[in-house]
Amino acid sequence: MKTSLRVSFCQLNKLQQLDISYNLFQGILPPCFNNLTSLRLLDLSYNQLSGNVSPSLLPNLTSLEYINLSHNQFEGSFSISSLANHSKLQVVILGSDNNKFEVETEYPAGWVPLFQLKGLVLSSCKLTGDLPGFLQYQFRLVGVDLSHNNLTGSFPNWLLENNTRLEFLLLRNNSLMGQLLPLRPNTRISSLDISHNQLDGQLQENVAHMIPNMEYLNLSNNGFEGILPSSIAEMISLRVLDLSANNFSGEVPKHLFATKDLMVLKLSNNKLHGEIFSRDFNLTWLEILNLDNNQFTGTLSNAISRSSRLWVLDVSNNYMSGEIPSQIGPIPKCFGLIQFGEMKKEDNVFGQFIKMTYKWNSLLVYAGYLVKDLGPSSLVYNEKDEVEFVTKNRRDSYKGGILEFMSGLDLSCNNLIGEIPHELGMLSSIRALNLSHNQLNGSIPKSFSNFSLIESLDLSYNNLGGEIPLELVELNFLAVFSVAYNNISGRVPDTKAQFGTFDESSYEGNPFLCGAPLKRKCNTSIEPPCAPSQSFESEAKWPAAMKAVVIATSGDPQVLQVQEVENPEIGDDKVLIRVDAAAINRADTLQRKGLHPPSKAAVPTPVSNVLESSKLLERSSFDGRLAIRYFNCPIF
Repeated sequence: MKTSLRVSFCQLNKLQQLDISYNLFQGILPPCFNNLTSLRLLDLSYNQLSGNVSPSLLPNLTSLEYINLSHNQFEGSFSISSLANHSKLQVVILGSDNNKFEVETEYPAGWVPLFQLKGLVLSSCKLTGDLPGFLQYQFRLVGVDLSHNNLTGSFPNWLLENNTRLEFLLLRNNSLMGQLLPLRPNTRISSLDISHNQLDGQLQENVAHMIPNMEYLNLSNNGFEGILPSSIAEMISLRVLDLSANNFSGEVPKHLFATKDLMVLKLSNNKLHGEIFSRDFNLTWLEILNLDNNQFTGTLSNAISRSSRLWVLDVSNNYMSGEIPSQIGPIPKCFGLIQFGEMKKEDNVFGQFIKMTYKWNSLLVYAGYLVKDLGPSSLVYNEKDEVEFVTKNRRDSYKGGILEFMSGLDLSCNNLIGEIPHELGMLSSIRALNLSHNQLNGSIPKSFSNFSLIESLDLSYNNLGGEIPLELVELNFLAVFSVAYNNISGRVPDTKAQFGTFDESSYEGNPFLCGAPLKRKCNTSIEPPCAPSQSFESEAKWPAAMKAVVIATSGDPQVLQVQEVENPEIGDDKVLIRVDAAAINRADTLQRKGLHPPSKAAVPTPVSNVLESSKLLERSSFDGRLAIRYFNCPIF
C-alpha cells in the first residue's frame, strides 16, 4: 500500500511486534511511536519513509530486541548511543537508499552499551575512521555487515577473537589497508567479504587451517599478490570463491578444481597461468566460472562437460587454444537451457542457489512469532552476488534476481581454431555469446537460429567464411550483432526486425558481403573470396613470386612471424603478402589491455617496421580476411 503511517498505531501501547516491511509507506515517522513501550520487534524496512529519525523516538522503547529501519529514504544523522540502555537489544539494522543517512557511533565519546548484539548491519551509513568503538564491548556477535562505508585501518582480527560465535563478516567497499593475517584459527566463520578495499600482501599458506569452514570467501578488488596457497583447496565446504581483480600469480592449485561443493569461482583480472581444463577439472556443482583476463593456456577440453549446471563461462583474454568442444552444447543445464518463466519454483535450481547462498545484505529475523530465543538459525543474510559479463559491447554487472535470467559464454581474445561446433545452437536460452578475436574458420552454424533469447552475438575478428544464415533474422531479442573482419560473403540478411537496427559496422571488413545497410549492391560483380588455408605450404593457388612473405602474429603484439620463399619467375620488386588480419587485430587488442603473451616468432619483426615499409599495408587492408595481396615494396 502507498500511504502514510497513521498515528492510530500509537494507541497500541501493548503491541509487541510491528512489522510493516516491504510496503510503500511514505512520510515521516510519527513522534508518538515512542509510546509503544512494549515493542520487542520493530521492522520498517523496504518502504519509502523519509525525514529524520527523531532522537526521542527510540530511547523509550527499551524492550526492543530487534530494530530494522533499512531501505527507506531517511536523512540526517542518527546516534546509535540513543540505544545504549536497551539491554535486551540483539539485532540492529540501519541504513538508507538515498545516501543521505548517517549513523553516528562515537558520540558521546567512550559510551558503553548495555546490550550484547547478535546481529549488526550498518551498511551505507557513512561510517568513517576505525570500526565503531562500541564493538569492543560486543562478545556474542553472529553476523556483522559494515559494507559500503569509508572505514580505514587494518583488518579487525580482534573482532573475530572477541566473538567466537561470529559466522558472517562483511566489510565490502571500504578503505581497509594492510594484510589479512588471522592470528588464530576460527572454526565458526563461514562467510567473509572484504572485497573492494586496499588490502595487500600474500595469503598465508595455512589459510584453510585458519578459516577451515568457509563457505563464502570474497577477497576481490584488493591488492593481494603472490601464489594461491595450495591449502585453499582444503576448504571442503567452500561454495563461493571470488579472488578476482588482485595481483595473484602462478598456477591455480589443481585440487581446487575438484572442490566438491564449489558453485561460483571467479579468478578474473589476475596474472594466473597454467592449464585449467585438465583431467583434474571436476567441478560438478559449478554454476559461474570467470577466468577472464589472465594468462591461462591449454585447450577447452571435454572436462568442461562435467560442470552440467554451468550458467556463466568467461575465459576471454587468455591464451586458450584448440577447438571449441562440441560437448559444451549438450550440457543438460548449460547456459540457460532452463527457462525460469516456465518452471515450477521447486525446480528452479539456480533460484534456490541464490536464496541459499547469495543472501548477505541484511540480517532478518523471522517475525511470525515473538522473538524469544534469537539463535543463529534466526539470522539470514541477503546479499545478492554480482557477475560482470561483456554483452551489448559493454561490461555489465548482473546482480540478484536478474542474474537468474542471465547466461553467457565468452571465449573472446584467445587462440581458438577450427570450426564453430553446431552443437552450440543447443544453448537455446543463452543471452550473450562472444567468440570474437580468435582464429575460428568455417561458416556460421545455422543452429544459431535456436538462440531465441540471445541479446548479443559477437563473432568478429575471426576467419569465418560462407554466408550469414538468413534464419538469424528470427532472433527477436538480438540487440548487438557483429561479424566484422571475417571472410564472409553473399547477401546481408534482410533489414527487418532486429536486423533493421544494425548498421554497416556490424559487417565491415568483409569485402564480399553485399546488400543494405552496406553500400555495395548485390547485383555488382564481385570476385569470390579466396578460401582460407590452414598453412603457408598448403596454399595451392598462390601465383609464383620472387619473394613470398607470410605475416602472422605469434601472439606477441610487438612481433610478427616472417617467412620468405624463393621463386625466380617474378622480379625482385614484387612481394607476396599473406596477412592474418584477425590475428593482428587480436594482438592489438591484447596490447591495449596490457596482456603480452610470450613470443614464438621465428624472425622478430616489429609491427611498426612492417607497417612503415613503403606504406606496405594501409589500414583499409586489415579487412579481417586471410588475404593474399601484391605490393610494390622493398624486400625487408
